[in-house]
Amino acid sequence: MYALYKNTNKNFEIHLDKNTHIGPHLHDAVECVYVTEGTLEIGITTELYHMNAGDFAIVFPNVIHHYQVFDKTKKSNAIYLLASPVLGGSYLTTLQQSSPVTPIIPGDQLHPDILYAMNSLYQNHSSSQEILHQAFLQIIITRALEMLPLCDKEKMASDNIIYRTVAYIAEHFTEPISLTSMASDLYVSPYALSRVFSSTFHMNFNKYLNNVRLEYARHLLTHSDLSITEIYEDAGFESQRTFNRVFTDACHMSPRDYKKLVRETISPVLSS
Repeated sequence: MYALYKNTNKNFEIHLDKNTHIGPHLHDAVECVYVTEGTLEIGITTELYHMNAGDFAIVFPNVIHHYQVFDKTKKSNAIYLLASPVLGGSYLTTLQQSSPVTPIIPGDQLHPDILYAMNSLYQNHSSSQEILHQAFLQIIITRALEMLPLCDKEKMASDNIIYRTVAYIAEHFTEPISLTSMASDLYVSPYALSRVFSSTFHMNFNKYLNNVRLEYARHLLTHSDLSITEIYEDAGFESQRTFNRVFTDACHMSPRDYKKLVRETISPVLSS
């Protein structure tokens, strides 16, 4: 599954990925999700929303969200689209200042233009097609906003310590950071910050940081031609030994075996 923790210079990315657990994160892209198979849970702040095959969701930039899959015995896949809000054209201010009250449009209520646009973008994802990307993204946003009421993004507790914690990790996870240095940068005590990780994310600082780095590395293994060395360095791991240990503990296989396995993913067919 693709989760863009690291903000990049890319204006547009779209992938088919296996749905899996992704912890709370945010990024400066607008994210669209279309479930092609199975089910998926998407969390926005403190709310959790269920998605079935055929359902669509949109997450505006810099909104904390996470994903969960409860039934791991069944196949679960989705198309994930991430695009710069600049491609939203006249919707740029709306994307920056607002957020849907609920992010989900059920499949039986989904406008066919959204499905057509998602399918077209998936089939024409070349970086040279920016005008096409912009046109289809604006179609998606237009049709989605017809169904989804908005609220002020500031009302989603964007100034609290949880938001600042997630935002800080998203910006700095590739750097050599510690709980103490992060607490200093956020002007809170290490004890208070440690409580955020244990009470909100149910894990300690190191576990959360490694999970973020791991998910980014998994994305690179799936969707890039970088070497294992380039990937662990780009993801912020201090050594290949640490990377291999963390990766194997989480995925029960080596990074090299994982890369070989995920490249066998079959391209999706979106039904109309």
